[in-house]
Amino acid sequence: MKKVKTEYLFDGSVVRIILDDGKGNVLDHVMMADLQALLESFQTDTKIKLITFEGEGKHFSFGASVEEHTKDCAGAMISNFHKLFFTIRDLAIPTMAKISGQCLGGGLELALICNFLFADKSAKLGQPEIVLGVFPPPASLLLPLKIGYARAEDILITGRTFGAEEGKAMGLINDVFEDKGQLNSETNAWIEKNIVPKSASSLRYGVKAARIKFNHILGNFLPQLEHMYVKQLMETHDANEGINSFLEKRKPVWNNN
Repeated sequence: MKKVKTEYLFDGSVVRIILDDGKGNVLDHVMMADLQALLESFQTDTKIKLITFEGEGKHFSFGASVEEHTKDCAGAMISNFHKLFFTIRDLAIPTMAKISGQCLGGGLELALICNFLFADKSAKLGQPEIVLGVFPPPASLLLPLKIGYARAEDILITGRTFGAEEGKAMGLINDVFEDKGQLNSETNAWIEKNIVPKSASSLRYGVKAARIKFNHILGNFLPQLEHMYVKQLMETHDANEGINSFLEKRKPVWNNN
């Protein structure tokens, strides 16, 4: 069963991608594979001007599957996840995240790769990986690029959750709306005004130009962080303890190595 739904809007120039696993829209290997296949199918579609991401129901995404973060699965999981980021980079089609409810961990990282982030007042964002004894490789690069090191380090090292208004104040979110209905209607109006009248080809060059440094950093350092995560972090006691304690619904017992 597919965990991603699509809708084509504005004469096929805008693709609406909806994450849908029936609950928290967890980015497990099935959803990642569905997303990867879908994004690759856009490589030959020259008329697409924007891709939007959102979650079915109340939440954008609870994040990547914790079950797939265990030591035996982490290498494949993180490699497949990072492949999505490189595919989005290479497509260079403008992207937008429409955020309601929880947008955490890998869910926030998917939003962070987007050019535009809009949210409603129910949105709760965060990178709580450190609470589980691990770290988020894409967010470790993308957050500093988007909001600066001081704000990024606060989010990455504390693992705290923050709301949409704070996200807007720090420059992460373009605009905040009252509820999901208004989020949809207002972003459609924004797209009609700011994206639809433009050339699909020129928009892609615009994205490439605006992100020339961003993409250089992503391409050079994300593989390094992937190696650190899989080959170093997951060899520690505490990273495995953090993941296992979450799955076993108990408090972690750290030994600090």
